[in-house]
Amino acid sequence: MISFNPKKITKTLLEVLPERARDVLEKRYGLGKDGESYTLEAIGQSYGITRERVRQIENYGIQSIQKSEVYKKHYELFVELQKLIDELGGGLIAEHVLLDEITVDKTSRNHLYFLLTAGDPFYKSKENPSYSHRWFTERKTADSVEKALKNVHKGLNRDELVSEADIIARFRAELVDIKEDHNEEVLKRWLQISKQIGRNPLGDWGPADSPNIRVKGIRDYAYLTVKRHGSPMHFREVAKTIDELFEHKAHIATTHNELIKDARFVLVGRGLYALTEWGYTAGVVKDVLREILATEGPLSREELIDKVRKERYVKDNTILVNLQDANLFKRLANGTYAIAE
Repeated sequence: MISFNPKKITKTLLEVLPERARDVLEKRYGLGKDGESYTLEAIGQSYGITRERVRQIENYGIQSIQKSEVYKKHYELFVELQKLIDELGGGLIAEHVLLDEITVDKTSRNHLYFLLTAGDPFYKSKENPSYSHRWFTERKTADSVEKALKNVHKGLNRDELVSEADIIARFRAELVDIKEDHNEEVLKRWLQISKQIGRNPLGDWGPADSPNIRVKGIRDYAYLTVKRHGSPMHFREVAKTIDELFEHKAHIATTHNELIKDARFVLVGRGLYALTEWGYTAGVVKDVLREILATEGPLSREELIDKVRKERYVKDNTILVNLQDANLFKRLANGTYAIAE
């Protein structure tokens, strides 16, 4: 991915600095052997100076490196990093994505981050509530992508889940300010800049703050499991499938309790749960009968059985037994059923 050794280059660059400036940068960016980075406050306490003074020393160190002959000597590697940002991200890439593409080693990442900070052929935009830390080579591209990401987020409903192909199509449609047609890999990397749009463990996309994306517990795992299944599931099957899909141990009793308590689910049969969003009505069979008759008026026995069976996984005889409750239902002269007065 890169032709140089980040650790060797940073060591060479740091050698142009006085001892204290070098030590401050090593501590600040985690360039020491332990790979630990320290806050301005912690570094200031070790030297008996203010955090603002530490910041000044840090800035002095970076500027001194950029003005040095050693920096000019190794300038090609910074150009290489610039080309990498262009190749991987079309001129814009989230910091964590860029570092992930190059290495998984923590200390190497620290050295790479330092080189990015010291380099001048590219620029950094700091993280904010909408976007992650990101590096870019052209401001126009960065502005256009961020605008498009914001519009995609606005177009998502709170609990909406969309496929990767769908989110990419929506994103591409918003990139009206960018003439070049970037490939899907670049678009996927751009999507990872947004902190408002996210992807869940099953690869579906939606608002990052939705429980359907930021999965936190059994309830959320169960929701994604039943939604993917597409039809009612027994709570035992839900628990088993959570373990298979997410490699997350789900106890049967715990899963059942969570399904009972969560309004996203409705009991439609013995131990069978469906999603409320599918249009199922909560309550026992009598409640379902009452709602159907209240909405549609008198219906025949066959019509009621057909409609209740769409709401509940029960036997025909169970529906007929419930219809016999004279306190709730009455049979009209034409053989249809209605709600009792």
